[in-house]
Amino acid sequence: MSYTVTQESFESLTSYWTDSSHRLKWGSVFVLPSWLEVWWREFQPETELYLAAVRQESDIVGIAPLQIKGEKAFFIGSADVCDYLDFVIVPGGEGDFFNVLLDDLRQQGISQLDLKLLRADSTVITNLVDVARNRGFEVLCREEAVTVGLDLPATWEEYLAGLDKKQRHEIRRKLRRLWEADKVDYRCLEVSPQEVGALTDTFLKLFALSREEKAEFMTARMESFFRSLAKAMAELKLLRYGILEVDKLTAAMIMGFDYNEAMYLYNSGYDPQYNSLSVGLLSKVLCIQESIKRGMKKWDFLKGAERYKYQLGGNEIPLYNCQITMK
Repeated sequence: MSYTVTQESFESLTSYWTDSSHRLKWGSVFVLPSWLEVWWREFQPETELYLAAVRQESDIVGIAPLQIKGEKAFFIGSADVCDYLDFVIVPGGEGDFFNVLLDDLRQQGISQLDLKLLRADSTVITNLVDVARNRGFEVLCREEAVTVGLDLPATWEEYLAGLDKKQRHEIRRKLRRLWEADKVDYRCLEVSPQEVGALTDTFLKLFALSREEKAEFMTARMESFFRSLAKAMAELKLLRYGILEVDKLTAAMIMGFDYNEAMYLYNSGYDPQYNSLSVGLLSKVLCIQESIKRGMKKWDFLKGAERYKYQLGGNEIPLYNCQITMK
């Protein structure tokens, strides 16, 4: 079979994402063209963009969203704002895609792939590792972090029944205490481009109020990234804000993305003056409840081993880093 490699733009990737005839598997929100473009534009890394598409005649087999520095290639994205990454490939075409890609990278003078934040079901772990080893390349993979996920049942009662007795009792007790407070309201909104600015203002305020380390994390550059990301995801109708109000004041918010029947909990914030009502935790509990009502299949707590994720029924999933040396 004859293959070619073409260099693409974020605009062309967007056209491939919107055209389902290409059959590409965009495995998570973190590899969508809009996400990649926002990250690249906001952080302006001192690297060379390598957006390669492997084609068999006019058909796209897969896309490599990479950046290059010296003789090393790595994914577009960074660990502080992207929870896991991967290539974008037509299912069944992984072997051909990776062989062609490795050939092209070597022709470009690349001697190492440094690929981070990989789930065990990523194409890197399930396919690229074997392709590279079969070619005699050195492959080193190691577990570096964890993400936490939850398969959602059909009903709220089934979800509660799946928790251990102590956590089920605690959630019911805390919810009862919350609803006994004055004028409590919760809603999880699909955010329109017209609403995104004001809602993001409120979210960022609560984010900084939550904890000192969150306030330190939210630098001017990071705030610009969050605002641009929120706007881009709202335009794709993927952004959701979960808003918990007490006495008509916003007490807690979550920022999430609704993609492929999964709800991604990207980040959250709350006002510490409402600590007695457990608004930080319950804003997530109520969003899980709302996601079940909408028929979502998964709830992704994303990277990090925070205790509350396990208390709410999450299961740990390892994340790997892989280095492939092509010498």
